Amino acid sequence: MKNIIIGTAGHVDHGKTALIKALTGIETDRIKEEKKRGITIELGFAYLDLPDGEKAGIIDVPGHEKFVKNMLAGAGGIDLALLVVAADEGFMPQTREHLGILSLLNISEGIIVLTKKDMVDEDWLEIVCDEVRQEVQGTFLENAQIIPVSSYTGEGIEQLRQAIFTMIDQKTQIKNLDVPFRIPVDRIFSVEGFGTVITGTLIEGTMKVGDPVTVYPSRIESRIRNLQVHSQDVQEAYAGQRVAVNLAGLKKTDLNKGDVIAVPDSMHTTMMIDIHLTVLKDCDREIRNATRLHLYHGARDILCKIVLLDRDSVGAGESCYAPLRLEEEIAVKTGDRFVLRFYSPVETIGGGVILDSNPFKHKRNDAAVLESLKLKEGGSDREKISAALRDYSARFETLDFLQIQTGIPKEQFEQQINKLIKDKVAFRVSDNVVIHTDYLNRLKDSAVKLLESYHKENPLREGMKKDEFRNKLIKYEDISVVDKITDANGNVIEEIGANVRRQVISESTSNVIRQIMEYEVGAGTGGGKYAYVSGYRIGGKSGTSEQLNMDRRADGDYKKVASFAAVLPADDPEIIVYVMLDDPNNARTDYSSLLAAPVVGNIISEIAHLRSGAWIP
Repeated sequence: MKNIIIGTAGHVDHGKTALIKALTGIETDRIKEEKKRGITIELGFAYLDLPDGEKAGIIDVPGHEKFVKNMLAGAGGIDLALLVVAADEGFMPQTREHLGILSLLNISEGIIVLTKKDMVDEDWLEIVCDEVRQEVQGTFLENAQIIPVSSYTGEGIEQLRQAIFTMIDQKTQIKNLDVPFRIPVDRIFSVEGFGTVITGTLIEGTMKVGDPVTVYPSRIESRIRNLQVHSQDVQEAYAGQRVAVNLAGLKKTDLNKGDVIAVPDSMHTTMMIDIHLTVLKDCDREIRNATRLHLYHGARDILCKIVLLDRDSVGAGESCYAPLRLEEEIAVKTGDRFVLRFYSPVETIGGGVILDSNPFKHKRNDAAVLESLKLKEGGSDREKISAALRDYSARFETLDFLQIQTGIPKEQFEQQINKLIKDKVAFRVSDNVVIHTDYLNRLKDSAVKLLESYHKENPLREGMKKDEFRNKLIKYEDISVVDKITDANGNVIEEIGANVRRQVISESTSNVIRQIMEYEVGAGTGGGKYAYVSGYRIGGKSGTSEQLNMDRRADGDYKKVASFAAVLPADDPEIIVYVMLDDPNNARTDYSSLLAAPVVGNIISEIAHLRSGAWIP
């Protein structure tokens, strides 16, 4: 289904409203002031009957510089632009500004309409055509048709109508109907007997009578009582249609122009966004860091401050990455387009695309931040999701949050998450929580340090209480998530009853123990026995004081306590274990050890298992 919104653009008094009436028979100027002054002030709406029986919505925007704000409120949902230029005046300031706005909003298709053809001769018309063609060089209208018309005589109107039909028929980009719906509010009014009604362009998704809705950013809940498309009651409305929505239980004062009506829990609200900014080529102002600006998104106008990350200023035709710090809360999605205008005088300077709808605060001149924004702009879905997991693992954000954050459709998002888990780039800790393995490894390191410190301070305790371990390792309320992470690090952490301790029998330690039990004894100095195993000296019964200094008695004599003493490998640092083969139930560790006394029992048990109870080879 192709639902198309056609929008006009152009200078004031160039005949946009008259053109729409000539095309559709509908007068779009509604309010008394518009009729009195003969100019459009608010957005006007009409529809064009298509050959297949469908209707294309038409938005008539004001052309006066004082009402560019209203023009922007309607321009966001346009699919096909009609750039209107009066043949008797040619390109004017608002023509250029409107063309720049259309380009910034990424509108890619349109027709140039020369109105008031009946007021000029052919020679003049040819001059204006040449001027217009030169003005649109380098824009999306560079190769667009130029169609002269007269709304007064009707000349050229049918040619324009057929050109519109052809472009709609050839249009291949279809609106996404499979995502949660949202509609920016551009009008609010009350209807007696029905209550509050909003209008706007449904920019994505499908909405139905009876659907629950949330008003963003206020998060007021409501329900769709009734829907109208082109003044006709409908049960469903689709992306690309102009829609009137009757909301149950709301007063007119509950809503503001620029609010977004959307599926509950489908959007984030934010006070900051990351953007890629492009400054218009004909902008004669320089944007400096911390400049106060107007942000136009959907039908919303909000004040903000721009933070330039890698420079002190940006000028005409230049692009850069930047956060915008907003003065009011707003609801946006990653990938949305926007326009920026100066605070004073209010004139359009640039715009671009939102890269992160709810970012962290960044430091300036940080290469890693710039690289991250570059990835968010041009990376693959996998790269974007992996980056989001890195950013938000420490907060254990849900997959629902991350899917909204990345702006990737749910089905593709879930496919990529499963691939990342399969490739061990991500780790699932619950049905709706997945973390990056980089963060999992950092948690493992933190857990080891935490437990080693605990064992050093509490050498006679079996381990740290689980609750204490959880609270100190991760400040997270879901105990099952913490336990799952502990389980994932079973090679370094083990649970003993209600306690958690550092796992000590690593693979390399076990291998050394095996070699100790299979050593060949050699003769040592002074008649002692010793052996070298993988570079570690194993001392015999007559070991030196360096080997057995911990066993020195108060009277200065050395106890004959062990058949063998072994220095274990470096992955258990600074640990000397004295294994008393004469009495396998008695063993000690160096008092500087980071391990608790029960650790020695583990090693004794390991040796016993390896030798099947035979302590002496």
